[in-house]
Amino acid sequence: MAAIVVALIMAAAQVASAGYYYQQPAAPAPYKTSDWQDGSATFYGDDSGLGADFGGACGFGANDILSLYSTYTAALSTPLFNQGNGCGQCYELRCVKSPWCNPGSPSVIITGTNLCPPNWYLPNDNGGWCNPPRQHFDMAPPSFLRLAQRVAGIIPIQFRRVPCQRPGGVRLCLQGNYYWLLVYVMNVAGSGDVSDLAVKRAGEPDYNYAHASHNWGITYQVFRAMGNAHGLVFKLTSYSSPQQTIVVDDAIPAGWSTGLCYQGSNNFY
Repeated sequence: MAAIVVALIMAAAQVASAGYYYQQPAAPAPYKTSDWQDGSATFYGDDSGLGADFGGACGFGANDILSLYSTYTAALSTPLFNQGNGCGQCYELRCVKSPWCNPGSPSVIITGTNLCPPNWYLPNDNGGWCNPPRQHFDMAPPSFLRLAQRVAGIIPIQFRRVPCQRPGGVRLCLQGNYYWLLVYVMNVAGSGDVSDLAVKRAGEPDYNYAHASHNWGITYQVFRAMGNAHGLVFKLTSYSSPQQTIVVDDAIPAGWSTGLCYQGSNNFY
């Protein structure tokens, strides 16, 4: 019997040394820069490039724009907005094939924070710049002026998706009440977007996660009485491929309150 036990232990050690034990699943690849595509760009709003006008359709407020994205924002045409899934995505833009491009055709990186709605009363090539299927960016003026002169009005551009570089962790802003939560998800790194959100009370098992439904833009709604006696744990999955999932368990403490924003320590990369 002793010989059999020894043989089993040795066999287990051989399997482990061969890499079959404790082998962690491969981590999803980070979000990578895409190829260049053709599009167009205009500018809108206050010359400062700040304020709620630059984030309304996604759910970003004036303070969010100022603290998170500054003047590096744009309203996206319908194909890019993608029913709100484009909110928070990052793009690199450069002016091309226009006499109004700034020397050297410098690029700028912006975040999609708003919708540029179609104007069906005007043709796509004469005022209906945001009409589908056009891929168009209506930019905050300071960002547009980094690409071209103001007199241009509209410019041809090339654009590409780039990973979002965000300082710190995901920011979660809470509205509603203890029985229905509206969660604003901001400062998302990597692909910049979220496809799925689930929440549970701190200390509960994973099967207690309540999946939220996408409300609009960057907001998700949770139909469950959560109370605030415990902190909250959020599980987030990115929208763009390759999808990643992270757990934010240090953002919302016990005693949390609606009307406030909280920030965790981790993010997508």
